Amino acid sequence: MDGGSFARVAFVTNLAAAAGALTATMVSWLRFGKPDISMALNGALAGLVGITAGADVVSVMNAVIIGAVAGVLVVFSVMLFDRIKMDDPVGAISVHLTCGIWGTLAVGIFSADHSFVTQLIGVAAYGAFALTSALAIFSVIKATMGLRVSEEDERRGLDLAEHNMEAYPDYQIVIPR
Repeated sequence: MDGGSFARVAFVTNLAAAAGALTATMVSWLRFGKPDISMALNGALAGLVGITAGADVVSVMNAVIIGAVAGVLVVFSVMLFDRIKMDDPVGAISVHLTCGIWGTLAVGIFSADHSFVTQLIGVAAYGAFALTSALAIFSVIKATMGLRVSEEDERRGLDLAEHNMEAYPDYQIVIPR
């Protein structure tokens, strides 16, 4: 925080989370006709992720804007990843990737001390490094032990197949063949 106030950082962080939860709830309500608790919770997480990079350098109002935009982004990002059939059942990619990029770029938009172009270069550099590293690591895993579980374990559910317990025993989950 470089001499900044911890209380201020905590305050703007909480405001961004609240704004993210509210906007995600409103957008999902408008889009799906009812409020969606998982979207609201992901909205709060999205606000937290969005503000992380700039919690010490943005104003209170800008923290609310950053969180609110993150809440909107997370809803549409989840819908996009669902549409392209990306395997992300809890929206972690939308929360962390989409809103992490937004939050990093938002520092360049809302802070007088940081450049948008510098933030954009940072996002691109980190993205290239992460993509290259992930491809290398997953290629080794795929070649040695494989990336997928058996079809039977997938149908049964990994909570049972790998942990011998049911995560949600009151729900019947049916995976179409």
